[in-house]
Amino acid sequence: MKGSEIIIESLKREKVEVIFGYPGGALLPFFDCLYDAPIKFYLTRHEQAAAHAADGYARASGKTGVCVATSGPGATNLVTGITNAYMDSIPIVALTGQVRTSLIGNDAFQEADTTGITRSITKHNYLVKNTEDLARVFKEAFYIASSGRPGPVLVDLPVDVQMGEAEFSYPENISIRSYRPTYYGHPGQIKKALRAIEKSKHPVIMAGGGVITSGASGRLFEFAKKIQAPVTTTLMGLGAYPAEDELFLGMPGMHGTVYANRAITNSDLLIAIGCRFDDRVTGKLDAFAPQAKIIHIDIDPTSISKNVKADIPIVGDVGNILGEMLELIKKPAQSKEWLKEIERNKKKYPLSYRKSSLRIKPQAVVEEIFSQTRGEAIISTEVGQNQMWAAQFYKFKFPRTFITSGGLGTMGFGFPAAIGASIACPERLVFDIAGDGSIQMNIQELATVATYKIPVKIIILNNNYLGMVRQWQELFYKKRYAATPLDNPDFVKVAEGFGVKAMRIEKEKDIKKAIKEIIAYKGPVLADFWIEEEENVFPMVPAGASIDRMIGELA
Repeated sequence: MKGSEIIIESLKREKVEVIFGYPGGALLPFFDCLYDAPIKFYLTRHEQAAAHAADGYARASGKTGVCVATSGPGATNLVTGITNAYMDSIPIVALTGQVRTSLIGNDAFQEADTTGITRSITKHNYLVKNTEDLARVFKEAFYIASSGRPGPVLVDLPVDVQMGEAEFSYPENISIRSYRPTYYGHPGQIKKALRAIEKSKHPVIMAGGGVITSGASGRLFEFAKKIQAPVTTTLMGLGAYPAEDELFLGMPGMHGTVYANRAITNSDLLIAIGCRFDDRVTGKLDAFAPQAKIIHIDIDPTSISKNVKADIPIVGDVGNILGEMLELIKKPAQSKEWLKEIERNKKKYPLSYRKSSLRIKPQAVVEEIFSQTRGEAIISTEVGQNQMWAAQFYKFKFPRTFITSGGLGTMGFGFPAAIGASIACPERLVFDIAGDGSIQMNIQELATVATYKIPVKIIILNNNYLGMVRQWQELFYKKRYAATPLDNPDFVKVAEGFGVKAMRIEKEKDIKKAIKEIIAYKGPVLADFWIEEEENVFPMVPAGASIDRMIGELA
């Protein structure tokens, strides 16, 4: 087979159904073979959007997303999307074209050292120099991307490797001596953790994205009920535990709930499951959970005790470990009084906002989306205030329904990620809750949704500011709004220019009717909601403060 044929056959063996990307000269042999392949190709209008769409596809489906770009600028345009997937542990395989092997290092036209550039932002990467290596490399790439702690893998494909010939033999199994993830917890550590749980009077479970990756949401629910411990989920973990359950505390950290942060601060046992103690969660480290013994369960041993020292570390797949613990639990924590205290705090410090008769309140828009979808929709977000309002006021019930940029905080992520999610789950309603700044980062993808009739619902919370940065300037820089006011285009006209249905909503009384119309429309829609210009996200932990020192509404 030709190298390009081996690539397509390898993708078929990996059950790849969808690829996002943009063509170029260094990938012409690949695209020529793709023309006849049973793989659907979606042409995004920018390579960064291709990486984010593959990311959103992976998050929504649980499969490995695939994106492709040509050499040089095509490959470097993927970098932000690859980094985003790396930070959030999302399995994608990125394919890039490369100049002929004889020209590598000669500053040839559209040459870049793609493997060098992406070494620190991929789980692994390959520069394939021989056609006969292609099948093995693809088998390894998909295995590495999807196993252990998932992440992006890049395969750089010189033109002559795509055009060369080799015997095709696809490996049935793969074994990489230096890469052997641990999937089952140490029995002694599990028993230690269970003894600590039985003795605990103020336990808290903190669940992260690892629970969703593992498919362990059901086990998490059963575990929480069995040990009678309240559950807080990180931004990446939203949807891992049903938000309307009595044990749910909401999100912890900088814009988390008051009662989640106070519960962590006053806990005597913190059971961290599939999370990495990001600084936005912990706040001031030496004041984080100061009285608590820490149980930390994670498949990545390098994440344990990296930021917060674990007293009882357990390395392994969180689903397997929760399963083992469920079999061994003899009695719950001693938490009856603790749960009563938490219930009092929930009533005393609810998430809230002041109503307005002037411009629309963004929280009201999110609440109405939830009211009309009842947690059945997939919600993607951009980054900033829009992201936090979505996290706070949409009550997520199911895993893989909240798609957001956690670790990297990438503006422009939400819209292309929503495209990927919609393609992965065509039966689901998909919203992108966006800010007026973030949406302009990848607004060209309106052409993509129009071309392929992808029914993403874009909700712009438009306050004419880069809102989150403006909020910090208001609170900590004496309202010196440097570079944050926006002179926005007419988003309705922009969308209509791409052939996408659009509407503008300026009054609170029109929110319900607008959301109903958006949901009923079968194709893509852009809705421009004019919200309160200086509305803030509260509660809020100032940078460097401990998480029990919150400011804002009822904090």
